[in-house]
Amino acid sequence: MPLTIGFDLDLTLVDSAEGITVSMTEAFRRVGVVIDPRRLTPMIGLPLDTTLRAFVPDDRVDEARDIYRELYPTMGIPGTKPLPGAVEAVDAIHAHHGIVLVVSAKIESAVRAVLAHVGLPVDDVVGERYAESKGAALQERGADVYVGDHPGDMIGARTAGAYAIGVTTGGHDAVALREAGADVVFADLLDFPYWLDDYVGAPT
Repeated sequence: MPLTIGFDLDLTLVDSAEGITVSMTEAFRRVGVVIDPRRLTPMIGLPLDTTLRAFVPDDRVDEARDIYRELYPTMGIPGTKPLPGAVEAVDAIHAHHGIVLVVSAKIESAVRAVLAHVGLPVDDVVGERYAESKGAALQERGADVYVGDHPGDMIGARTAGAYAIGVTTGGHDAVALREAGADVVFADLLDFPYWLDDYVGAPT
């Protein structure tokens, strides 16, 4: 089996916080909910419905979801950019003849749109997965490693029996990621290619 390395998307590979916050704040406004956008930051990485139900009345959740998904491509994606080291991490895996997999809580169409916008050439995408369900997707695809910024990502890696790498580019520190099961924690992805060389040996 080829080397397969999975990544979370938001705040792991890409800086999408502002776009998500702007899109969601506007979606909330349209269903009559006004919030401080800063309250959304800790929610990034959770399933969309979990975030919506934290702020929106149950009878408006479906409407808010539809509005958010309509707004996100034009309000959220344009300002999204790769995080430091993301491009180099993907290139390093391909240099080792590996497969780059993205498993995200985002709907698959949005994941693919974000990746196309930032120009990250990944090989496979799975959407609408979180924590243990991320683990099921990783296991199905034989992932050796999973990289993420959220404790739920570490749970997903552990569920799949994959090596768990945490990055503190999101809202969770090294302690939280290690407590959730991270084998190693990096400040960002800049050191990932060096780690990968040690993990699999020099590229052929």
